[in-house]
Order: sequence, then C-alpha cells, then structure tokens
Amino acid sequence: MTGADLTAFVKKHPVSVGCGALALVFGLTVYFRADGVPEAQGLLEERSGEADRLSANIKHAAQLNEQLAALAAAGRAIEPRLIRSSELATNLQYFYKLEADTGTKLVELRQNPPPATRPASKALFPPVSFSLTIEGDYPAVLDFLRRLEAGTHFCRVQSAVLRSAAPVAGRNDTVRLALGLELLGSS
Repeated sequence: MTGADLTAFVKKHPVSVGCGALALVFGLTVYFRADGVPEAQGLLEERSGEADRLSANIKHAAQLNEQLAALAAAGRAIEPRLIRSSELATNLQYFYKLEADTGTKLVELRQNPPPATRPASKALFPPVSFSLTIEGDYPAVLDFLRRLEAGTHFCRVQSAVLRSAAPVAGRNDTVRLALGLELLGSS
C-alpha cells in the first residue's frame, strides 16, 4: 500500500477513518491514565466527605445564636443551685432546715472530704459528698427524702439504709435512714 492509496482510502471513508483514529486516541488515553483512577477516586471521596461535613456545619449553624442563649440561660439557672465545698456552715444549714421542716431528727451529719482518686480541679461541677442519718416516723422520713429530691440543690443518693429504730416512749413506728449522698457543687 502506497501513500496515494492511503490518501484515497481516507478520502473515500473519512467518517470511518476519523472514528478509528478517535477510538485509538481514547484507547491510548484510557491505557495511560488508568493508573491514576484509584488515586482520583480516593481524592473524590475525601473531598466529598469534606463537602458533606461543611454542608452539615452550615446547616446546623443556623440556630447557633439561639442555642448559645439557651445554654447561657440554663447555666444561669444552675448556678444558684450549686454548693461550694468550702462553705461548710451553709451546706450543713441546708440539712438542718430540712430537718426542721419535716419534723425528723438528724442523728449524724458530716460533709465528707473530696476523694483523692478524682481530681476536683478537672470537673466543672465536682460533687460534694455527705453522710447523714435521720430518725423519725416513716412519713416524716419520706417527706425528708422528697424535699431532698426536689430541693434547692441537685442531689444524688449514693447509698441508703432504712431500718427500724429503737422504740421511743412505747412507740414502735420510728425508723432510721442512713444516707450517703452527693450534692452538685462548683469549683
């Protein structure tokens, strides 16, 4: 086949020759660029993930000012209900007031030192631990617990032991409740 025959063939079948040349170019392009497909796929997934994260951040940032105001209001509502472990007299007065309001008798009351295993400086609201024993008739002891639960300070009962107390003046309805509890404090 000579150059003249080749030129005549191209002139006679221009579409076929053009499609063949184009297919050859595409085939060579795919062959030489096939090594970069996994790398490009990984880059696409990484950028898609980042775009999804940014899109979610933009969507959720719409109410940030309202959420910040709500959190600040909640913080202002919590602050007066916290106790300070250094204010021993004020902390104990809370229990004495409950005793007077419910008609129970505080047999034992003490504020426990903070545990050495838990660093108090790390916690935002470190608990202040108390041990107390109250005595009274059953309804009064329950009233004490209810007032403690719904009281001024946030309370968590760690342990409770309820038992019958020694009879007082012929009455056998007196109970004794030993509590280990924590009140939420501030540092």
